[in-house]
Amino acid sequence: MSFLIGLTGNIGTGKSTVAQMLTELGAETIDADKVAHEVMRAGTPAHAAIIAAFGPEMLSPDGEIDRSQLGVHVFADPTALGQLESIVHPATLEAVAARVVAAAADVVVIEAIKLIEAGMAEAYNSVWVTTCLPEQQIQRIMGARGLSRVEAEQRVRAQPPQEEKIARADVVIDTSGTLAWAREQVQAAWERLRRGARFLEE
Repeated sequence: MSFLIGLTGNIGTGKSTVAQMLTELGAETIDADKVAHEVMRAGTPAHAAIIAAFGPEMLSPDGEIDRSQLGVHVFADPTALGQLESIVHPATLEAVAARVVAAAADVVVIEAIKLIEAGMAEAYNSVWVTTCLPEQQIQRIMGARGLSRVEAEQRVRAQPPQEEKIARADVVIDTSGTLAWAREQVQAAWERLRRGARFLEE
C-alpha cells in the first residue's frame, strides 16, 4: 500500500510548486483542485446542482461552469461558498479516493486546499503544509490569477488563517524564500520520510 501525503496550504502559498518537487522525487501526485474541476463538468450531477443553486449566469458560452464568474460570486459571500463546497466536495472526495486506490507509486501526494477542513487529513500518513509571508501570498495571487489587490485579499480572508493548517502539520514547507530554499526543505523532509518508511528504501 502506498504511503499517503496530504499536501495543503492556503491559496498562493506554493502547494503546486511543492507538489511538482515531490513528483520529481518519485511521488505520484493527485491534484484535488483539478479533480474538482472534472466533477463540475457539463453533464455531471455537480454541474446541474451548481446551476440550480447559483443560476444559468454561471455558465460560459460552451455550457461549462464559468469558474471565474463563480469565484467572484462565492468568495464575496461565505454562505454561497459553503453551499458550493457542499456540492463539490463529496464528489471530489469520492473521485480522489478512487485515484488513490488505483495509484501505483510507493508515495502518493494528494494536493488539496481544503484537506484539513474537509476531514481528509485523517486518511493520510503525513500532512504537509505550505506557508509564506502574507504580502507574498497576496502578490502571488494577483500575479497568477490576474486579480486586483482587493479581490486577492478577499480570497485570502475567505480561508482560515495559515496558522490553523500549520498547527495540524507533520511537515511545514516555507516558500517565502527562493525556489532553491523550498527545494532544500522538500528534499530534507523526503529523506526523513525515506528513513522512517522501510518500504521506500532502495
